[in-house]
Amino acid sequence: MRTMDFYLSLDIKPIDQRITYKGSVLLIGSCFTEHISDRLAQHRLPVCSNPHGILFNPLSVADSLERYVSGLDYTENDLFLLHELWHSWEHHSRFSDIDKNAALQKMNGALAEAHEVVKKATHVIITLGSSFQYYLKESNQPVANNHRAPGQWFEKRLLETDLIYERLKRSMERIIAINAGVQFIFTISPVRHIRDGVVANNRSKARLLEAVHLLCDTFENAYYFPAYELVIDILRDYRFYDIDFVHPNYMATQYVWEQFVAACIDEPSRQIMSRVAAITTALKHRPRFPNTQAHTQFLKEQAERTKQLLQEYPYLDLEDALRYFNQVGSSIKE
Repeated sequence: MRTMDFYLSLDIKPIDQRITYKGSVLLIGSCFTEHISDRLAQHRLPVCSNPHGILFNPLSVADSLERYVSGLDYTENDLFLLHELWHSWEHHSRFSDIDKNAALQKMNGALAEAHEVVKKATHVIITLGSSFQYYLKESNQPVANNHRAPGQWFEKRLLETDLIYERLKRSMERIIAINAGVQFIFTISPVRHIRDGVVANNRSKARLLEAVHLLCDTFENAYYFPAYELVIDILRDYRFYDIDFVHPNYMATQYVWEQFVAACIDEPSRQIMSRVAAITTALKHRPRFPNTQAHTQFLKEQAERTKQLLQEYPYLDLEDALRYFNQVGSSIKE
């Protein structure tokens, strides 16, 4: 007798070139990028995440990727003063600062890191959020963030699919020119941009989906991971959203993460990940009574586990954990 199915099934084809601990990953895009990068970082996979901060629209993503290739520094001419802070139209507000030089230092520091990473990255993960683009009326410059500037400064446009495709295609070609072995992974954020309206949000997502699939048809080294479909079509229930009915909640992001791991990370790395996660979790542990024999023994055990992992896999980024367990353990003994 056939059992009832309560969910649609989605057969996710694994990527050929999977993420490993010996590779490096550059992530760029919307806030959903942060969910993936945080989990990769928690497992100490080598990542460089959103060097321009969170970016929602494809033009800002494409411009940023090309900037990582060129490595051209930002200057004072790229900044403007608003609400007592220095901002860049190309960056998220986390780079803004009351001091102009401090803002430039943060921007160029992140750019320098991304410039080095993009030349050797095994994977570039691009998450697109919206096809809506804001332009400065005065200069027709596309902006990544409005920094709470007056609304009358901007014109809002829904980008055409062909434009999205062409701009991302150009940025991908420039990366491939300096890094022929790179693998691109595209995702579309399942976060609903509800302030655009439900109908407009769906039009926006549809253009992103079409452009990304055209790119995956064009480039053999481009892969689409269906994060959007996993939330919208498979989970498709408001219990998987936060209280705003817009952002996927922990259960949803965890489900997507598990599917991502299965499709995009190789089996040997997956086996290491569980051991690394146990160490990073222990690293966050703050005991109520640190000066006890039990806690001293806990630190000793964690130090031994970390040392064992580093002996087996010396390329892992766990030296800070080993120093912490040893230093804290020594200070308690004293």
